[in-house]
Amino acid sequence: MDMNSTNIEEIVKQVLSNMTGGASQTASAASAPKAQGNIPATARVAMLTELEHYEIKEFPMPEVGDDDILVKVEGCGICGTDAHEFKRDPFSLIPVALGHEGTGEIVKMGKNVTKDSAGKPVALGDKVVTCMIFADDPDITMYDLNKQNVGAADVYGLLPDDDVHLNGWFSDYILIRGGSFGSTFFNVSDLDLDSRILIEPCAVLIHAVERAKTTGILRFNSRVVVQGCGPIGLICIAVLRTMGIENIVAVDGNAQRLDFARRMGAEASVNFMDHKGIEALTEGVKDAFGGHLADFAFQCTGNPMAHSNIYKFIRNGGGLCELGFFINGGDATINPHFDICSKEITTVGSWVYTLRDYATTFDFLKRSQAIGLPMKELITDKFPLEQINEAHQTNLAMTGLKIAIINQ
Repeated sequence: MDMNSTNIEEIVKQVLSNMTGGASQTASAASAPKAQGNIPATARVAMLTELEHYEIKEFPMPEVGDDDILVKVEGCGICGTDAHEFKRDPFSLIPVALGHEGTGEIVKMGKNVTKDSAGKPVALGDKVVTCMIFADDPDITMYDLNKQNVGAADVYGLLPDDDVHLNGWFSDYILIRGGSFGSTFFNVSDLDLDSRILIEPCAVLIHAVERAKTTGILRFNSRVVVQGCGPIGLICIAVLRTMGIENIVAVDGNAQRLDFARRMGAEASVNFMDHKGIEALTEGVKDAFGGHLADFAFQCTGNPMAHSNIYKFIRNGGGLCELGFFINGGDATINPHFDICSKEITTVGSWVYTLRDYATTFDFLKRSQAIGLPMKELITDKFPLEQINEAHQTNLAMTGLKIAIINQ
């Protein structure tokens, strides 16, 4: 018998298989993608039924059509938009299944579903996130470089309730509807759960920085001020830092958040609680920049007074990106002569994101981790679905940063 290396390898495999009683087959089966069975007949949904009150409701599992995807939810962050809806219902959606910063695992899919919105193959067991819903504008594609604003598009988690019910990520399962419904989604199986939960808010800042770059003012050596150090402002600092911008000053009134801003890449910070009046605050910003005003500013709060103040921090010929007002937060008072015209400030607004921004966000999250930014530490509190009311109250108390619902 010719005992070459191939034969020996096969004999060893056979012996090991006999010794383990087929254990290797069991291990292989355990690592295989999940089958379309074992799906419960009902799913829990956290339904906002009145102001500041969710009810955990149970609904029949919907039919999964040929173009649809059923996703088992693993987690979802609480956004500022969720907080507004929880407190005020500004979009008049109650009763509504909220949650749009979510992610989960494909457990059932229609026969026509083969790839995500970027053309990447998808299969059972893959991890996914949703993006915008373009039912009213199907011409917007992955390669539409924001030629038109996507502000009228919908998202899962801000949809009117209907007979499907599984429309938001604050639930056990979500149905991603295909065909003419206009859903977009991405396969993000190469990212861990915390990173996937951060994709949606990070995309907001990827888009904002891309908008800022259109001014031609934001460059590697720019002095940049970021006002507001909640999750959005902190992520803004991280995006700038991954681009190589180092001269960043963070402005906020919370010392702990300013400490985190420096960990995210801000070179200096200014606590507005230490300064009385806008003139003193402006001097504080100048001092942080070594006697200079900012070349560029990002306004990341929804406070009209903050918008009024931001112009004072910017040099003549500088730039501003305003991204803090997803809802109507009220009017801001500025002096067009002093704040805009005489300084020739170039201003851009930023609204949500595009499909391409989502794809860029995946690379940003990997890059930020590679250079040691504490992105995952943004998620400071995690709650199970049945404690969603407590989670939202924690979010409103602003004792943490990003609050998330995590399913077991």
